[in-house]
Amino acid sequence: MRTLCASTLIGEFFVIGFAGLVAMKDPDLSMTTVWTVCGVAMLLSVLLCGMITRPGGVQLGWALQVALIASGFVVPTMFFMGAVFAALWWASVHYGRKVDEAKARFAAQRDGATPNAPA
Repeated sequence: MRTLCASTLIGEFFVIGFAGLVAMKDPDLSMTTVWTVCGVAMLLSVLLCGMITRPGGVQLGWALQVALIASGFVVPTMFFMGAVFAALWWASVHYGRKVDEAKARFAAQRDGATPNAPA
């Protein structure tokens, strides 16, 4: 799960940065505000890569997905991009857990079969 989720989060890192570039063109927003918000979101996406397997890591990832969709109120394209990344996040968590379960079953079978193997 960690690899799939981290890949999604790194993709979001770049999308958030590009959204910041687009948001800078809005005359109602100051550059400081845009880059403070984008910087925090980008930092969170990178930090979450290491926190995925810890308690609350997946939930923080979902919070980031909600924030990404909500950023569509500033940069309308982010409604679409946020939804795409939310779907990728769901797939990363869902299929990542299935892969982890399959790896655990395989390891259990391998470890269980070793003592019965002929010498």
